[in-house]
Amino acid sequence: MKLRLTRDELKRQRDALNRYQRYLPILELKKKQLQIEILHAEENITKKKKEEEEKRKEILTWIGLLNTTEIEIKPWILPQEIIYGTKDIAGIVIPYLKSLVFPPLDYDLFLIPLWMDYALERLRQWVALREEIAVLEKGMVILKEELRITTQRVNLFEKIKIPQAEEAIRIIKIYLGDQMANAIARSKLAKRKLEEEEARL
Repeated sequence: MKLRLTRDELKRQRDALNRYQRYLPILELKKKQLQIEILHAEENITKKKKEEEEKRKEILTWIGLLNTTEIEIKPWILPQEIIYGTKDIAGIVIPYLKSLVFPPLDYDLFLIPLWMDYALERLRQWVALREEIAVLEKGMVILKEELRITTQRVNLFEKIKIPQAEEAIRIIKIYLGDQMANAIARSKLAKRKLEEEEARL
């Protein structure tokens, strides 16, 4: 778009520059908050993955015992309901795992080995950890995408919008200054001619 060299355009460019300069620090703050949240989320995911791996290794030491029984445990270790919550981080809605609801353990205590309660509890903890990690990773994807968009906006304002507005203001001011200087020169010339005319009379 061709730059109009007028006072109205100068005002428009100044207003735009003020807006960009006011909005840029907010975007930069959001970018920093997102970077901090991503670091925290990465640390949390690493910690939870380590917990999950330790639990898996522990389960592997006794999982073979389940083959000695004819009990189908899958219905007891799969959640009936997964309850999610959301939290606001730097203006973005991020999911988190509130809780998992497992079916009640209603089996015949005389037919089930004593260690089964322990085994099912450990397996449920492992299932819950895996679900928590999956939700944390979804949140991480959302945070990283928002950081990408925010970084683009910061760069747009810093590298394009603000310099363009400043350059437009500079060009318009030079043009208007030249116009004013020409007007003054013409005015002086007209005044001198008028004075010369008067002197001749």
